[in-house]
Amino acid sequence: MKKFANLPTDLVYESMLGFGAAHAQLVTVHTDPLFVTRRNPNRSKVALISGGGSGHEPLHTGFVGVGMLDAACPGQVFTSPTPNQMLAAAQAVASEAGVLFIVKNYAGDVMNFQMAMDMMDTEFASVLVNDDVSVDAGGHSADRRGMAGTLVVEKMVGAAAERGADLYACKRLGDQVNARTASMGVALSSCTVPEAGVATFEIGPGEMEVGVGIHGEPGRRRAAFQPAAAIVEELMGAILKDLRPQRGQEVLLHVNGLGGTPLMELYLLFHLAGEHLARAGLVPVRSLVGNYTTSLETAGASVTVTLLNDELKELWDAPVATPALRW
Repeated sequence: MKKFANLPTDLVYESMLGFGAAHAQLVTVHTDPLFVTRRNPNRSKVALISGGGSGHEPLHTGFVGVGMLDAACPGQVFTSPTPNQMLAAAQAVASEAGVLFIVKNYAGDVMNFQMAMDMMDTEFASVLVNDDVSVDAGGHSADRRGMAGTLVVEKMVGAAAERGADLYACKRLGDQVNARTASMGVALSSCTVPEAGVATFEIGPGEMEVGVGIHGEPGRRRAAFQPAAAIVEELMGAILKDLRPQRGQEVLLHVNGLGGTPLMELYLLFHLAGEHLARAGLVPVRSLVGNYTTSLETAGASVTVTLLNDELKELWDAPVATPALRW
């Protein structure tokens, strides 16, 4: 294993010190316990808090700032943050307007966020993100994982909160965006968790993992490597089967890299996914391409589609200023 690290156990902490210094105009890094807040929290609005294991950067810490999250908690690599991290983050940014927790559907995240919420003494609500169609193509079941659709939820709900939407309006919106979003990914290689020192899973040079999770969890199937067009056809077929959009529907198309895929290849995937949408009579009017929900250095990508309406387009377009997303 070759990684830029001193002690693997110190990597997340030391990385967060660098993150805080690099983006000091936008965020503050708190170290005991470890969490990130907006530089100047807006205490007149609903506070949005998310988090998860490190190794998925810029998710979630990179989305702390105006128009998105008020705080985020980084756990160790691929490990949920602790309840005391989440509680401390909530207490640092909470106001009388309440706190909304945005949680990816993984057992550790769900359990630890629930423990933190049980200790809250201010009003709160939560949104569970489970946009991964590879686990179950029959609806948003309890087994579906949270993937790159998390960014879409955080962006749109963040915009609504910034405008003054109340706690339960923000929760309803988050649930709505999650229900209108579907994702699926593919991995061409594994990654190596620093503390493990070995690849998370073995994959042959002529193979790919179709439907992989963001921690390297197995997908729908192990398959022979295929050209990009065939890969996109499978991913988009599963996504549109889940969403069942009507022809003429406007959508957001997000092609996300898992950390080790060049932008050149991501833009190719975006082109092919756009052609698939056009053949289905769908209109991609908003887009995002890049490494936003990663899995360390995994070579791979995911595709996310969100069904839009006028309100959601307006929320997506609203100003945002975070370390990883701004317009």
